[in-house]
Amino acid sequence: MKQVCHIGEENLMKKAVFLWCPILIILFIIYCFSAQPYKDQDITPWLQAAEHNNFLHTLFSPISFTYAGKEISVQALGVAHFMEFFIRKASHLMVFFILAFFTIRAIKNYTKTAWKAIVISFLFVMIYAILDETHQMFTNGRTPLKSDVIVDCTGGALGIFFYSSIKKKRNRRKS
Repeated sequence: MKQVCHIGEENLMKKAVFLWCPILIILFIIYCFSAQPYKDQDITPWLQAAEHNNFLHTLFSPISFTYAGKEISVQALGVAHFMEFFIRKASHLMVFFILAFFTIRAIKNYTKTAWKAIVISFLFVMIYAILDETHQMFTNGRTPLKSDVIVDCTGGALGIFFYSSIKKKRNRRKS
């Protein structure tokens, strides 16, 4: 009888590691990137060739909007910084998409209702997005932005939606 309990406990431990390790790794990655000064993450030197690309300049020139009180346009930033802006925001979106995907996957194993897992997962992602931007207040050359929290939460919501859609399709196939 003890052997069976031991095997059950071992399987539970493996399952917990399988569910929570990806989340911890993603949280660590986000923390590490937020701890880096902007100059260490600046990719505009790699994009400098784009400054002299007339096609990109012409393509992006009509685009202009305000983000966190700053004008985002080729005219205001140049092509390289304009492209970097989108790469950085896409990175925010994707990393929080992945975090939310793995979070709801883990939480779903501890709750029976989908809505409870969705709410808990989204709240977790939102709180971590806020903590991430708060952390940037203490990082040299970084600026915490409410707008980035919104981008992060959007990525989180999309990750939760994607996971839920996959689960729904799998459940329909089983029926």
